[in-house]
Amino acid sequence: MPFFEAAFSRNSIVRVYLNQTAILFIALSIGVPQVASADEPDTDADEDKRPNILYIMSDDHTSTGIGCYGSRLAYLNPTPNIDRLAIEGVRLANCFCTNSICTPSRATILSGQYSNVNGVTTLIQSLDARKHTVPRLIKQAGYETAMIGKWHLKVEPELFDFYTVLPGQGWYHNPEFRVRGSKPWPKNTMRVNKHSSDAITDISLKWLKTRKQKAKPFFLMHHFKAPHDDFENAERYDFLYQDETIPEPKSLRERGDHGPIGRDSYGTSVSNRNKRRNMGMHMFVDQTLDDDQYTTESYQRYMKKFLRTVKGVDDNVGRLLDHLEESGELDNTIIIYTSDQGFMLGEHDYIDKRWMYEESLRMPFLVRYPKQFKAGTVNEDIINNVDFCPTLLEMAGADKFIDQLEPDQALQGRSFVSNLIGNTPEDWPTSSYYRYWMHMAHHDNPAHFGIRNQQFKLIFFYGRKLKDQWYYNPDRVSDTEPFWELYDLKNDPQEMNNLVDDPAYAEKFRELKADLYAARIKAGDTDAEFPDVQKLFETVTPPAMK
Repeated sequence: MPFFEAAFSRNSIVRVYLNQTAILFIALSIGVPQVASADEPDTDADEDKRPNILYIMSDDHTSTGIGCYGSRLAYLNPTPNIDRLAIEGVRLANCFCTNSICTPSRATILSGQYSNVNGVTTLIQSLDARKHTVPRLIKQAGYETAMIGKWHLKVEPELFDFYTVLPGQGWYHNPEFRVRGSKPWPKNTMRVNKHSSDAITDISLKWLKTRKQKAKPFFLMHHFKAPHDDFENAERYDFLYQDETIPEPKSLRERGDHGPIGRDSYGTSVSNRNKRRNMGMHMFVDQTLDDDQYTTESYQRYMKKFLRTVKGVDDNVGRLLDHLEESGELDNTIIIYTSDQGFMLGEHDYIDKRWMYEESLRMPFLVRYPKQFKAGTVNEDIINNVDFCPTLLEMAGADKFIDQLEPDQALQGRSFVSNLIGNTPEDWPTSSYYRYWMHMAHHDNPAHFGIRNQQFKLIFFYGRKLKDQWYYNPDRVSDTEPFWELYDLKNDPQEMNNLVDDPAYAEKFRELKADLYAARIKAGDTDAEFPDVQKLFETVTPPAMK
């Protein structure tokens, strides 16, 4: 039985569930709705009572910055509206991205494919419209679709009925948007004189109120720019947390045995460890301060600006929930909140994302739909963003069209609707594969790939620049010496102790390396084009792991 049929058959009599909740799925757009595909919807619009889908996605909103995930910041109550989705729905505890950087993650979500298959491994590439599988099939299933906010995939989001999207990263204040119009993409633009979080929400609310096909359910992808750096909040939040001293992660100042054994840490920093780029530079910290004072001031400014932009996101999520409640659509809307990846907030003295470390790897994922999902549920299955596409398709009843996809459009993920209900399939994957490709670009992260299961994480930093065209400044990038990292997340959840020098873990290392080898084959990521990388993977072994 399709997802939406099951939901309605279980709840058709119990009208008391009205005014409880639903799934919000946000898309980008403003203005007059636009028809993008000739596919005929496979439904009778007059009798269409399927759930709306509101997919809300922010940019770099790590789970550390969401109250319901219980981090060191939860006492600040930074996200009461977002937390409502967890209280009244399902929270995923182990949802991971497969490439922690904006454009590749978004491409994976739309295509249901790993970066190496969909062709978007870096910030440079764009996603072929043939692989915009989510909007194509959900529209074919009879939904009115919209995409509003940060798109970051370069090509026109033409398969949505309606779109209003930021160019590239977009601006925080008084942003320009690209819209559908008489001129070719991307020459049709409009400007909104507001903070981007407010502007994107205004546009989404206008579309929800004035859309032309209200006999159909809607699928809205509502994408905030915030809290991406440089964390420019709306003016009304300028003094939020002013008198607060934000707690530091212990690893900000204590490295332990984290990272490469016997050599300096890589990556941009909160402190002045990285002399080329650190957060103190971004935050205009006095460069004459001693190291300890510099780190303190840099961290406090960083966190307060980040959390102020998060507050703007949360308040605008509240506006969306209020509208659905007032319009009577809350009970019949699947509401999802997520982020395109995680983010480092000073853990191990790192900033930004890209790393396979927990705070960067983990994606928040909350979903509310009381007709189907039990309130207050926490699911600990390993899920990743390759699974988002098939899940959304099942929620919309569009999974029946998956067989129509061409071989190069084939999905690599699986729907986790059953997991959300509480019926995890017996053959559900127990690990997640990851790869970051942009070697030493922007934030000085060596290229790496790895595997993460419920207890262990193994990462191979192969450290190679593979193609000059994948970089804005390829001449600045040099290869780095390969190395391995192994963490026991059960006993070392903060990843403070790289175990590759401990012979007691040699057998576990070999087991995980075999699992990683198999995961690469399953993902189709065998480096046939780059045999030197595969050779390094096969031959570089820490002495204690032999």
